[in-house]
Amino acid sequence: MFSRGAAVLLYQPQWGQVRNMATLKDITRRLKSIKNIQKITKSMKMVAAAKYARAERELKPARVYGVGSLALYERAEIKVPEDKKKHLIIGVSSDRGLCGAIHTSVAKAIKTEISTLSDAGKEVMVVGVGDKLRGLLQRTHNKHFLVTFKEVGRKPPSFGDASVIALELLNSGYEFDEGSVIYNRFRSVISYKTDEKPFYSLDTVAGAESISIYDDIDADVLRNYQEFTLANILFYSLKESTTSEQSARMTAMDNASKNASEIIDKLTLTFNRTRQAVITKELIEIISGAAAL
Repeated sequence: MFSRGAAVLLYQPQWGQVRNMATLKDITRRLKSIKNIQKITKSMKMVAAAKYARAERELKPARVYGVGSLALYERAEIKVPEDKKKHLIIGVSSDRGLCGAIHTSVAKAIKTEISTLSDAGKEVMVVGVGDKLRGLLQRTHNKHFLVTFKEVGRKPPSFGDASVIALELLNSGYEFDEGSVIYNRFRSVISYKTDEKPFYSLDTVAGAESISIYDDIDADVLRNYQEFTLANILFYSLKESTTSEQSARMTAMDNASKNASEIIDKLTLTFNRTRQAVITKELIEIISGAAAL
């Protein structure tokens, strides 16, 4: 195919190491980019720290709602009959990222819960509070989603937000027997734990054997209490999740700023070495030219 006399020309550069060495302009451009990113991460850390201080301050009174709302469930010893198969899971997340494993931890807990309940023969539906949660579960568990609430995490959650979510769930037409709220419970600035709180339907609460120990509880009072309890649990979960998210974002941005500082130091060292090599090469060329004359 090729003639014997054909010659193959190969080009070998004289300076093999110069080709792989980054130029001063490239290093300068990258240094500037990393410094700009570091400014953004430091600013986000400061904003997250201010939001975290407010969220932690509002969390303490909100915990009373969660603990008090579950008192009736615990004292009445409510148990779901075995023939009740409908289970509703409410996952509390948000619409914003850059906060570590806050959203993935809730998604993993929901996946485990769906697998366990499905193996037990129960029908499982999921309500997502926050768009990030739907993005993590949409590909694998899209058929389990009942409804998703967006615009969560931009402002501090209020009891009105929890009431709207509870009202939408009760008016959705899905008749569940029991449910659970999965959220991130705040422990400290650098620590949180994915937790779960139960809630029950009106028929399940009314059918409990120990509910008769409470006097003067008619159907209307029990219905109002069940709706108020669901709103309280959601409000408590939103407050816990928001505080955990802000603390995790503050920690994540602090780590990102430290990593940027390390990269800046390495690039600065590379820049100085490259500049010194360029200066040395130019001096050698000048001296060699002068000696030749």
